[in-house]
Amino acid sequence: MNPYLTLSEEVETALNEGYPVVALESTIIAHGMPYPDNVQTALNVEQIIREEGAIPATIAIINGQLIVGLNKEQLEWVAQAPEVIKVSRRDLPWIVAQKKHGATTVASTMIIAEMAGIQVFVTGGIGGVHRGATETLDISADLTELARTNVAVVSAGAKSILDLALTLEYLETWGVPVIGYQTEEFPAFYTRNSGLPVDYQVNSLAELASLIQTKWELGLKGGVVVANPIPEEYQLDPALIQQVIEAALQEARQLGVKGKLLTPFLLDKIKQITHGKSLEANVNLVYNNAKIGAGLAVNMNLIN
Repeated sequence: MNPYLTLSEEVETALNEGYPVVALESTIIAHGMPYPDNVQTALNVEQIIREEGAIPATIAIINGQLIVGLNKEQLEWVAQAPEVIKVSRRDLPWIVAQKKHGATTVASTMIIAEMAGIQVFVTGGIGGVHRGATETLDISADLTELARTNVAVVSAGAKSILDLALTLEYLETWGVPVIGYQTEEFPAFYTRNSGLPVDYQVNSLAELASLIQTKWELGLKGGVVVANPIPEEYQLDPALIQQVIEAALQEARQLGVKGKLLTPFLLDKIKQITHGKSLEANVNLVYNNAKIGAGLAVNMNLIN
């Protein structure tokens, strides 16, 4: 066992006894939603995963320890503590060595999940290639992590604040399959459609589990993007969300907001402009991803 890794008793027992486990990130808790919505959403996601027959493992870094399976007290603390830093791959050594506190992104959650032996990870949306990346080279570390780390990531696609076409091109270059669950089109987080095709469509969790397991049995290193669209009743109007994103991007450029601060800035602006409807959409797409991710973990467990 990695000395920096701490598993909760429940998660350790589940992994040792062969029960399905689903990893969850903590950036959405610490930096993605306001308190107390963040805590309630996290607890609801964990409950959905349990109801679908799997064990949830929310991941964060506390005092330099990689915690896999936050308890309620830890979750409450991460949701409110101002000193919790957003942590991606590059940040992990510093945060751990300095014994600081961190909320894990998609990339760092994948790393820690693989350390713990967890194959399925549920999030809201993956990072991607930012608009204007041909000038800025602003590309999320999530994408390169997907190329190297053997974890299946269930998401509602990528946020439409990104350049989705370039994001899919980047994933293709790195050999990361983008699999649409009951969809032939890559979802755009707040909306079900982007006008861009996925690589493959599967219509059952058993088929999805088989495809992912086959990839790894072939020795093809790296993750898989499971693109699971937001439920139709919760999606936002595509034309409206595009207008909102353009306005938010323009304000970010004027203020000089960039790097890891850009995404939370844009999401906050979108929430303000949509009068909270984007937050409602975000919550419900995460719930839907949790249900599908837990079902995937159960089906992969049956194969293993």
